[in-house]
Amino acid sequence: MEKALLGKSVAVLVANGFAEVNMTEPQRSVLAAGAKVRLVSPENGVVNGWHEAAWGHYFPVDQPISSALAADYDALLVPGGAQGISKLAQSPHTVRFLRGFLDAGKPVVLFGEAVTLLATADRGKGQQVAAPTDGAALADAGAVLCDEPVVVSGMLVTVSAAAVAEQIKDAVAQHLVAPLQGVAEAA
Repeated sequence: MEKALLGKSVAVLVANGFAEVNMTEPQRSVLAAGAKVRLVSPENGVVNGWHEAAWGHYFPVDQPISSALAADYDALLVPGGAQGISKLAQSPHTVRFLRGFLDAGKPVVLFGEAVTLLATADRGKGQQVAAPTDGAALADAGAVLCDEPVVVSGMLVTVSAAAVAEQIKDAVAQHLVAPLQGVAEAA
């Protein structure tokens, strides 16, 4: 893949307990396309991923969520992981940050449980989303739950926890890298 995203910046929003595979695989694709990837988190210094059934690796936090602005980034990735998403949902900064991307029409990719943040941010109404394990809050917020592993609704891409690695890679390439490449070519 050529460096089609050179000069673009992608935020990865994580908290302790995020699904490590939901971050590392998409991160490789975006980095290979030339984008700058920055980890944004409520954690100080480092954030700890969750790998299968145990704590995974530590990753350095590039920017605290409290000072992060959607305007500083071109796209957003939010890995799943029940523990991490639960912590993110408690932060008003998460709501502000996510709304900034959605309201600006920037690409957003939500993995697994991260889709529930749409209800937290009051941005679920009318969105078609990959159904999470517990989609009650999303349904109550007016989202349309779909049984597909990858669902695209405008610039929002939701990927279910049941999606396999190849589906995740394809979703990122087609619905994150391609739209950003189009923006880069138009500039």
